[in-house]
Amino acid sequence: MNWFAIKNGIRLLLIVALFLSTTILTSLGTVMNPASAQDSKPTIVLVHGAFAESSSWNGVLAQLIRKGYPTVAVANPLREVKSDADYVASVLQGIEGPIVLVGHSYGGAVITNAVDNENVKALVYVAAFAPEAGETAVELSGRYPGSTLGPTLAPPVELPDGGKDLHIQQDKFHAQFAADVPANDAQLMASTQRPITEAALNEASGVPAWKSVPSWFIYGDRDLNIPAAALSFMAERANSHETVVVNGASHVVMVSHPDAVAAIIEQAARN
Repeated sequence: MNWFAIKNGIRLLLIVALFLSTTILTSLGTVMNPASAQDSKPTIVLVHGAFAESSSWNGVLAQLIRKGYPTVAVANPLREVKSDADYVASVLQGIEGPIVLVGHSYGGAVITNAVDNENVKALVYVAAFAPEAGETAVELSGRYPGSTLGPTLAPPVELPDGGKDLHIQQDKFHAQFAADVPANDAQLMASTQRPITEAALNEASGVPAWKSVPSWFIYGDRDLNIPAAALSFMAERANSHETVVVNGASHVVMVSHPDAVAAIIEQAARN
């Protein structure tokens, strides 16, 4: 009897059995647990607008993060539409996989000009500008009656390059910008508001992304920065997949109604 041959034969059988069992378990795991690629969620990139900052998204972020969405709240420079859009575009380049791009107020003009990325699958405009080529934020907000922003602005801050920074007077911030937010929270927002250049609000927009990327809109019917009529016009023009109007909501609908804003972002993400 050749014991050496028998031992090698047993070893070979064990190797084959191990291979078969591993293959079977892997196959069962695939059937029982769908491929992770199918379960992956898009990254939600949020761009704040003028007189706000990234923390204005905190309520929305909390809900999206809890539901497993990767999130990035970009610090919008608020200097020029094109340069701000270029900065956001550079952030998008560092993100793998599908992206839902969300903009508030002036941030809407930025995301409209920031999409040169095939990974951007949806745009969500939150009380935001969705300009056509050549339009400006100032012109759009003044096209329909209802904006009372102008008189609430503080005297412009002169910049070394000859430009001007704009911000809202703190004692007028609550009523103008965040009327449906508790007074203490509105005061914090007033104190931490980021100024925007006058030039940015008067800069003509480029070719709009909403012509090639599906869009969703949400805004409040008591917005005193961008009149509801202007927001409705822009949503209809962009062929919004869904437009949500929140009764009684101010310009910062994402702060006062984060659940509604998170819900429409999720709709866009599932599209």
